Amino acid sequence: MLRILGAQSRLCDGLSRREMLRVGGLSTLGLGLDQLLGGREVAQTMAGQGGAVLKKPKSCLVLFLMGGAPQHSTFDPKSDAPAEVRGEFGAINTAVPGTQICELFPRTSLLTDRMAILRAISSGDNAHSSSGYYMLTGVPHAPQNVENANPGFPNNYPNLGAIVRKLTPERGSLPASIRLPHRIFNTDGSVWPGQDAGFLGRHVEPWLLNCQPATKDDRVTELALHADVSDVRLLGRHSLLDRLNRQLDEARNGVGAYDRLAQQAFDMLGSPQARNAFQLDLEPESVRDRYGRSQFGQSVLLGRRLIEAGVSLVHVNWYRGPEEPSDAPCWDSHARESQRLKTVLAPPADQAISAVIEDLEQRGLLDDTLVVCMSEFGRTPRFNGAAGRDHWGHVYSAFLAGAGIKGGVVHGASDAIGAYPAAGRVTPADLNATIFHCLGIDPHTEIQDPLGRPTPISRGDVIHAIVNS
Repeated sequence: MLRILGAQSRLCDGLSRREMLRVGGLSTLGLGLDQLLGGREVAQTMAGQGGAVLKKPKSCLVLFLMGGAPQHSTFDPKSDAPAEVRGEFGAINTAVPGTQICELFPRTSLLTDRMAILRAISSGDNAHSSSGYYMLTGVPHAPQNVENANPGFPNNYPNLGAIVRKLTPERGSLPASIRLPHRIFNTDGSVWPGQDAGFLGRHVEPWLLNCQPATKDDRVTELALHADVSDVRLLGRHSLLDRLNRQLDEARNGVGAYDRLAQQAFDMLGSPQARNAFQLDLEPESVRDRYGRSQFGQSVLLGRRLIEAGVSLVHVNWYRGPEEPSDAPCWDSHARESQRLKTVLAPPADQAISAVIEDLEQRGLLDDTLVVCMSEFGRTPRFNGAAGRDHWGHVYSAFLAGAGIKGGVVHGASDAIGAYPAAGRVTPADLNATIFHCLGIDPHTEIQDPLGRPTPISRGDVIHAIVNS
């Protein structure tokens, strides 16, 4: 850590060379700036610069059911299909007459009048990594059906969060985009492509918060000051950094970018609102109980707090802990699907999904916050020999609620066994275009690719049947 006093040789301004290096290093603030902070860009609002102007601040909360949620046992039940297709669970009526969802989601069923359900999403890709890349970026992976794919060219299109961070003015001391509680990764440890800023560069990378919010006394380590750094010492280091910058004016072009990052970090750490946004223990116990004490439930609650603090897009992944079975981790239900749905998957999902929609509405935030619940793909129409379903990118479901979305709508339909689209097919590109539209960002807004060529942020079409305007 930075030392204010010491026996090292000192420069003419009273700073040692080691202190100078430490001021310029990541340990200055006690947090991993290279992983967490990358300079923030405000929206380019001048005509001809490819920017987008938000008419009114909007936010988006993405709930990603990592692994591939089965359409049959979530939002597209097939009550009249054979047992080997419909599964163990029946359908229940919802708040919208004529619309049914799986009986495993009783709380969510009461809120379908706020939701638009998509029942014919199709990526045509049956691999977690490559279909996930398509869902997160709106751009098909090249080639498709590639498992354990790694990030990098040619599959380096920026994800939703990075584009939002580039085009959206930040509100307060927090970045425009945050993802939590960890990256999406496969069983072999490979990290999916499409989770970062891609060719836009790390300066618009969505923050990644590694955390276990349901674990007692858990802290977001990237934001935690070292134990020996008090608020007083933090202010002292801020002053020291200012002194260093004055001594390096002649090299301002070389250190200016870091100077901005450091100032932003100090701004955040010095802002009670920003620091409090990460403190779940400030929530009433009744609210924490309402979301559920699962890692997913508490992650969703943390997401709501970040939205409330001014973050434009929060992406919450389903938590994958070490106890997950290797043959059916998270929603990747290759085996024992009915048992896992009933015991470890559907109850916390139903609780957290319903809680955040109700909570946002009660706080007057739902009209300006888009909630999106999706997966990378769905599951096969029929069960396999292990009582599970396998990967299926030909048709699957998702829902949107809140900002700009028509409630009580079901768009698209799958065939009688939930295998292929029968009507209203939409692609991940269409879903991304719709999300941008609801955030007030024109999906035709152009950014530049690595060769300096203009490229639209989305090549999909807005799903006008589910939006108000």
